Amino acid sequence: MNPIPVIAVFDVGKTNKKLFLFDENYKIVFERSARFMETVDEDGAACENLESLRLSIFDSLREVFRKKEFEVKAINFSTYGASFVYIDQNGTALAPLYNYLKAYPEALKQQFYDNYGGPLKFSSQTASPVLGSLNSGLQLYRIKYEKPELFEKVKYALHLPQYLSHLISGVACSDITSIGCHTGLWDFEKNEYHSWLKEENILGKLAPIKASDETFPACFPGNNYLVGTGLHDSSAALIPYLANFTEPFVLLSTGTWCITMNPFNHSPLTEEELQKDCLCYLHYKGKPVKASRLFAGYEHEQQEKRIIEHFNQDKSRYKDLELDMEIVSRLQERNKNTTTTVRRQKELSSSGFEFRDLNTFSSGAEAYHQLLIDMVNLQLESTNLVLKDTPVKRIFVDGGFSKNAIYMHLLAAVFPEIEVFAASMAQATAVGTALAIHQAWNRKALPTDLIELKYYSHARLV
Repeated sequence: MNPIPVIAVFDVGKTNKKLFLFDENYKIVFERSARFMETVDEDGAACENLESLRLSIFDSLREVFRKKEFEVKAINFSTYGASFVYIDQNGTALAPLYNYLKAYPEALKQQFYDNYGGPLKFSSQTASPVLGSLNSGLQLYRIKYEKPELFEKVKYALHLPQYLSHLISGVACSDITSIGCHTGLWDFEKNEYHSWLKEENILGKLAPIKASDETFPACFPGNNYLVGTGLHDSSAALIPYLANFTEPFVLLSTGTWCITMNPFNHSPLTEEELQKDCLCYLHYKGKPVKASRLFAGYEHEQQEKRIIEHFNQDKSRYKDLELDMEIVSRLQERNKNTTTTVRRQKELSSSGFEFRDLNTFSSGAEAYHQLLIDMVNLQLESTNLVLKDTPVKRIFVDGGFSKNAIYMHLLAAVFPEIEVFAASMAQATAVGTALAIHQAWNRKALPTDLIELKYYSHARLV
C-alpha cells in the first residue's frame, strides 16, 4: 500500500503544543499533544521553555518520519503571537522567550510614546492599542535600551511561528500575519513598516518578509518536504472561512477572549474604536481585518461561578441549559420597569452583571439567563464597532459560546437583519495553517465542506 500524503502542522498554544497530520481531504490521521513546565527569565518572570519546545519539534518529527504509512509532503506552524525569539548569525537563540504578559516599564513606555507622537496617534497609525509587552515591537525597543549588549548580538528577531519554521528550513523570514497583529511595527496608513523602526536602527533586525503561502525546502539533506513560513494563530483560524465563503461575513471567535473579526472592513481605526479595544491585523493575503475584543469568556467563567456558589449548585449546572422563554420575558419586563441601570465601563471591559444583586433572582437559572442577556448586549455593542458600514449578512460563531444554546438564541435576536450561525470545525487553526500552503503539498481541490453550520433564527427575545 502506498503511503498517505500528509502535511504536518504544529499548533503551539501557551498551554498545549499539538502536532497534527492531515491527509489531502484535511482529515486528521495522526495527532499528539505535549505540555511543558514554564521556566523563568533573568528577572524571575515566568516564560516559555524554548529549549523544551525546540527539542519537542524535532522529537515529534522523528516519530512521524518513522511511520511508513505516511509521506510528509510539507510542514507548517501556527503559534500564539506577540513573542520574539532573538537569534544570532548562526541561528542560535540568544535570550529567553519573554512572556508577552510581562510588565512593561512605565518610564520606557512614556519615552517611546513621547518620541513617536503620543499613544493615540501611534495607535491609530499602527492599529495597535497600548498593550505594553503585547505590542511586540516594544519588546525590541526595550531590549535596545535595557540590554544593549544583547541587542548588538541579535541578527534577527523572529516571531515565534517564523522561528519554528527557521528550525526546519534554515530560512529566517518575517510574516505579515505576525507583523500585523497589535505589534506596533506596521503602519496601516502607509502599508509598510512604521518609520520608528528605521529611526531606532531596529529595522535591520527584522528578517525579510515572505508571503504566507511561500514554502522552502528543508535544510536537512535527503528530505523532499517543504516548509511553510508559519502563521499567527488568530489569522490561521480565519483562513478556512475565507477559503469557504465569498459573501461578506464576520467571524466571532469565542473563548477567554471573544474576538469579532471582519475581513470586509478596511476603514481606519477611530479614537472610539481604539478606546473600546478594537484593532486591525493583516490576514494571510496581506489585507487588513478589523477586530473588536471582549474579555467575555473570562467574565462568563467568573460570574457563572458566583451564581453556582450563591445558589449552591453543581459546577456543571449550566453546561447544557436550554433557553427558557418565560424567564427571558420575565427578565425583559423587570428590566423595563426597574430604575436600576447596569454599570458599564465605556471601554466595554465587562457586561455589568458583576454589579447585580443575586438575591433579586428567584433561581440560578434566572440569574444565568440575565448574565447571558447582559453579555450578549455587550457583544452587540462590541461587534457593531466592526460591522458598521459593511455589507455583512452573516455572523459565524465558533469556540465555546457556539455550543451555548441560550447565548446563540439571544445573539440571533439582537442581530435580526443578519443570519447567525454556530460554526463547528475541528482544529480550525491547524486546518487554516495547512490551507495556507495547500498548493505546495495537496493535489486535490480546496475542500468546501470543512465547516459545519447550525442556523439560529431571530426570535424576538431581547
